[in-house]
Parts: sequence; C-alpha cells; structure tokens
Amino acid sequence: NIPANATWIQNGMTVAGSNGKGIGTNQVNEPYGLFLDDQQTVVIADQMNHRITQWKNDNKNNEQVIAGDNGDRSALNQLNQPTDVLIDKETDSLIICDHGNRRVVQWSCRSGTAQGEIFVDSIDCWGLAMDEQRYLYVSDVGKESVRRY
Repeated sequence: NIPANATWIQNGMTVAGSNGKGIGTNQVNEPYGLFLDDQQTVVIADQMNHRITQWKNDNKNNEQVIAGDNGDRSALNQLNQPTDVLIDKETDSLIICDHGNRRVVQWSCRSGTAQGEIFVDSIDCWGLAMDEQRYLYVSDVGKESVRRY
C-alpha cells in the first residue's frame, strides 16, 4: 500500500555487491531477478555467475550461494544464466528461472540440498511470479507469452 503522494529517495543505498563485476563472495555479475523474503534477505539471480545468492540484512559485502555455482551446465546441481527467482514459503523452496537450460527448477531451501528438480521443462523462461493461490506465472520469451501453472 503505497500512498499516492509518496516520493522516492533519489540516491539509493547499495545492499548487494558494490565491489565490481566478479565471482567473489562480495560480487555479482549481471544480477537479474530478485526476491525479498520476510527477514529482509535479498535473494538474487546472479545470471553470469550461474548461481542464486542471498544477501542478509544490508551486508553488502557477504553473500551466500544457495543454488548453483557449479558452472554453466545442465546437470541438476547447476544453473545456466538464471534470470529470476522466488521463494515458495509453502514448500520452503526456491523457484528458479534457469533460462540457459530452458527450464524452471525447484530447489529446496533446506540445508544440505545439493540440487534442484525440474518443475517446467522446455520453456524460454525469463520472469516468475506466484499468486496467493500458489499459481506460478512464467514469462516465456520464446513463445511471447506468460503461462500459468
């Protein structure tokens, strides 16, 4: 609920990255989609690092890799140019738009999870959203459409 007369601060504060493009734990490389969880943790689809990272409570110099980071291949423990991510609270899992592999994967947030599972295959996904009924919406840039699952 944003008031009609709201104004935005014109000089934003960096909450993730800030140390140039790279693969370090304080860097991102083409961050695309992001999701903010209930604890104010920013979850980022770090596209060219082929990983999903989280940045806790404005700690812009310390990320944690929570999915991928095993190279840009197609195995289920790898991502290839992820473009969006969201958290499904009901299943405590990440839903990831794994664009380079043409799939949407579900990856458990539970500690020790080493790989995801394919949720939707053969889709040129770019963006994701989930409504209150838990329908998943996926933009398919190959078919110029948005699909609901």
